[in-house]
Amino acid sequence: MIIEGFEERRRVRQVKYERRLLRDLSVENMRARIREFFGSDSYNGIRVSEVLEEGCFDVAIESYLLGGHYSRFGYYGESEDMVRARCHQEETQLIDTLFNFILYWGKIGEQELYNDSLYYRCSVYVEMWWKEGFRTGERSYKLRLH
Repeated sequence: MIIEGFEERRRVRQVKYERRLLRDLSVENMRARIREFFGSDSYNGIRVSEVLEEGCFDVAIESYLLGGHYSRFGYYGESEDMVRARCHQEETQLIDTLFNFILYWGKIGEQELYNDSLYYRCSVYVEMWWKEGFRTGERSYKLRLH
């Protein structure tokens, strides 16, 4: 007989739920969104390389899972805005991570690429993936797939 601790059992359930959410994501869709937000070849002198693409993938997945995780509050009656306010700190951290990642890997020589419009694009990108994860999570709660 195997005895599991509460934390271990909760983590196993969380991993299963995240796997279920990630089934709806496709790499092609993520690449299309990266091109949509940051341009196909370059944005503001930043060449969208494989490294930048991977960073965008990571942040998109984390944002998607964050929205999916908080979707249970939406299922129980909170509005999308109220739920986003709950995870504002985590969302801001993802935006800052993506922005700083692009600044670090997108430097061209000594040119500084700080730009408010780039930060805005990063925030809209993270928000879009959060909303998609939120809606997918709500749908899975409604279908009792959690």
